[in-house]
Amino acid sequence: MKLRFLPSLLALFLISLIVAVSCTPSPQTSTSENSAATPTNTKPIQFGFSAWPGWFPWQIAQEQNLFEANKVNVDLKWFDGYLDSINALRAGQLDANTQTLNDTISSVAAGADQVIVLVNDNSTGNDKIIVREGINTIADLKGKKVAAEEGTVDHFLLLLGLKKAGLTQADIQFQPLETGAAAAAFVAGQVDAVGVFAPFTTKALSRSGSKELFSSKDFPGAIPDHLVVSRKLINERQQYVQALVNTWFATLDFMKANQEKAYEIMAKRAGVSVSEYKAYDAGTKIFTLEENLKAFTPGQNMTSLRYAAEEISKFLVESGLIKQAPNLNQIFDDRFIKAYAAKQTS
Repeated sequence: MKLRFLPSLLALFLISLIVAVSCTPSPQTSTSENSAATPTNTKPIQFGFSAWPGWFPWQIAQEQNLFEANKVNVDLKWFDGYLDSINALRAGQLDANTQTLNDTISSVAAGADQVIVLVNDNSTGNDKIIVREGINTIADLKGKKVAAEEGTVDHFLLLLGLKKAGLTQADIQFQPLETGAAAAAFVAGQVDAVGVFAPFTTKALSRSGSKELFSSKDFPGAIPDHLVVSRKLINERQQYVQALVNTWFATLDFMKANQEKAYEIMAKRAGVSVSEYKAYDAGTKIFTLEENLKAFTPGQNMTSLRYAAEEISKFLVESGLIKQAPNLNQIFDDRFIKAYAAKQTS
């Protein structure tokens, strides 16, 4: 995995950065060589992201120099395995990462000090439980081999579905596999069902006779996806957290004005065709600024992040995924989207 080489890459980057002071911009950085858009922070933000339609727009931000335009130096790191990115943020090897709400709660419960500063999207169907021919109801999963990446969002979705049918994980033969490996195992006929997210859903559904049993569409608001940063980054370089949030909304503006170009960039990063990528649109609801502001507002249903966090935290404890619920009071920080909103109206 790329994570294995992170320390040596960082060392090479720092060396090249010193040279860049007296020479030309270092090829090790993720930023543009256009000096007119040089970011003001000299130490790059270590920012991880992985395969999910709501996070592929960060690839656009990189390729279109939108980080630089917002004066933030970002070393954008791609992770083939989503769980590896979560572990990297926990270990302090990243300053920021793209994560779901339930995975962030799990990290905080394990002792990490992480903060959600932006909602990228809600999963509205792109997380799926896919089954082989002959399995037609959730009850049919009893005794079957079901694969998913343990502790991640599709494991969570699987447990939600089982609970709805009056079952628990003990009623199935759970196979903990990395998401890509889980999809491959399903296609190879090694398991009866699999929990995966797009674009891995495309691979899983290539198995003859396979079909979707249920998805995140059946559990509205249960899987929001976020920009998550370390509290250390907020405490030490707050202005660059703001710059990351600003960059996200600049990226959404670019996507709206350049739809085909945006699809090309995201499809390439996803490793699928543009037409296949467009099929993911209905399964991911990208949040506008207004929807972000609403999500951070306290409420009494799953559209409110605070309410959703409380419900998800309870469920994670009941399901044994975390030992005890963490303090959720410090997990959200809406000042950055509020600051962006205020700037738009000034």
